[in-house]
Amino acid sequence: MDELRQLAVDVVEHARQHGATAADCVIREGSEFSTTVRMGEVEQVKEAGSKALGLRVFIDHRAASSYTSDFSRAGVDRLVSSALTAARVTSEDPYSGLADPKRIGIFPGDLDLYDEDVTKLETPQMIELARKAEKAAFAVDPRIKNSEGASFDAYEGRKILATSQNFVGEYSRSSCSLSVTPIAVAGEMGGAGMQRDYWYTVSRKFSKLEDAEQVGRRAAELALRRLGARKVSTCQCPVVFDQRAARTLLSSIFEAVNGDSIYRNASFLTGKMGEKVASELVTIVDDATMVGGLGSSPFDDEGVRSGRTVVLDHGVLKSYILNSYTARKLNLETTGNASRGMAGNPGIGPSNFFLQAGEHSPENIIQSVNNGFYATEFIGYGVNVVTGDFSYGATGMWIVNGELAYPVQEITVAGNLLAMLQGISMVGTDLEFRGSMAAPTLKIEEMTVAGI
Repeated sequence: MDELRQLAVDVVEHARQHGATAADCVIREGSEFSTTVRMGEVEQVKEAGSKALGLRVFIDHRAASSYTSDFSRAGVDRLVSSALTAARVTSEDPYSGLADPKRIGIFPGDLDLYDEDVTKLETPQMIELARKAEKAAFAVDPRIKNSEGASFDAYEGRKILATSQNFVGEYSRSSCSLSVTPIAVAGEMGGAGMQRDYWYTVSRKFSKLEDAEQVGRRAAELALRRLGARKVSTCQCPVVFDQRAARTLLSSIFEAVNGDSIYRNASFLTGKMGEKVASELVTIVDDATMVGGLGSSPFDDEGVRSGRTVVLDHGVLKSYILNSYTARKLNLETTGNASRGMAGNPGIGPSNFFLQAGEHSPENIIQSVNNGFYATEFIGYGVNVVTGDFSYGATGMWIVNGELAYPVQEITVAGNLLAMLQGISMVGTDLEFRGSMAAPTLKIEEMTVAGI
């Protein structure tokens, strides 16, 4: 056992010796790099390293936590003392506690979360990749006249978790990403004559990033497509969500199946377990065991062995997303989705949360629409998870006779999430993971598009 693993075990034991009936300790260390290039010039370079230790203690059903970056004996003593002092004055909660011992464990396979090549990247190389992406965007068309910049980010880190249930686990992760946001200008016009868009690539492995020039070209094409955007008249029509817009919808669904929302009776899906709440085309999965997944891990932040949870199965609500606390509240089993910072009780987070791909190409989905809206970006926050009401400002393209005819902006797309889920009539084949949430292109038969 190396020094940090031993430290995590020792901190837990120290807490127990001084009055904790149970405890867990998480240690995280890592380093990150970020650079931004704008108009070919380096605007920012940031390198940082961090190391922190978080302790959660229980005195029966009283819980408290504390954290520190001081790993000395004196620092650890202060950490344990402050956590125990807080626990003694905290109110009891019969649902608090560590995870069920039967669920504790580590996924046995290699999830391929760490790439040494990411750690070997040198600063000039990462700056040059950002510069190449931006340069490629400018080369697409003379109307790309400005840029919000291109960024390259890299991270590598390690997490260790020890609990008083004799669990000790650790894993290392890496990631890198490249993004660019060009600005297209039509003539000397402003307003609708100036549009921005972006594209990006992200992976655990440096070798799996998309080519920098490809990222730049795609970003430029998306920005150019938005030039000349106009408003449309208010109507009821089909709405096609591209991958980025569909992720916004999916994040709303995650909030609705989050155990915190469910036990508080603050979700439109409360009490609907086993019911058909969506189209048969809708299967949503949370899978922490995807090899190389950006949300994968061998165990969650309570030490529960990672697994795969089918949330909606052909439209039927099969599971909520839970940690141990919300599972006890609902008299259910945790789904292994505990997520915590260095202090505080674990919350609930997605692993790889996605809508399974369907049978239709994005082109076929667009071709199926005679008159409707192709949503590419939602603006702001517009979901009431309690009622399911969905209302976002949006930009995108108007579909006429099965083709993307012209860009649209300054409109609002509105509906109700339950009706929207039930109204999904086509699901695309283009499922791609650019984060821990992913969804393919999809079509909802009818929504309100409010314009002029």
